[in-house]
Amino acid sequence: MSGQPRKRRLEVEDAGDVTVVNFVDKKILEEQSIQTIGDQLFELVDGEGRKKLVLNFSNVEYLSSAALGKIIALNNRVKKAGGKLALCKIKPDIKDVFVITKLDKIIKIVDDEQTAIQSVS
Repeated sequence: MSGQPRKRRLEVEDAGDVTVVNFVDKKILEEQSIQTIGDQLFELVDGEGRKKLVLNFSNVEYLSSAALGKIIALNNRVKKAGGKLALCKIKPDIKDVFVITKLDKIIKIVDDEQTAIQSVS
């Protein structure tokens, strides 16, 4: 691992007992970025014990299949911890990928952040 500090790729806010995560990057395509995002998301669940997560994709314009893999892994960790995960504000092109891959059947996807927060509360 390199000695340079890892850039924060997520902005984390608390809405009561729900953790809302906003992505900093517009394009989540590079392997190193995806790895960092995955590590930071997993730390919220495994390290900080957060069980109610909302991922807000309002800033995201592009998402690679490797990033989808991290979201699936995160969903599995959240469920194992007895929690819930919801995604919101996904642009139509990206949402199509969730529908085509049937991930919308596994992971809760809603339009707005408030509905997402309510769905995991």
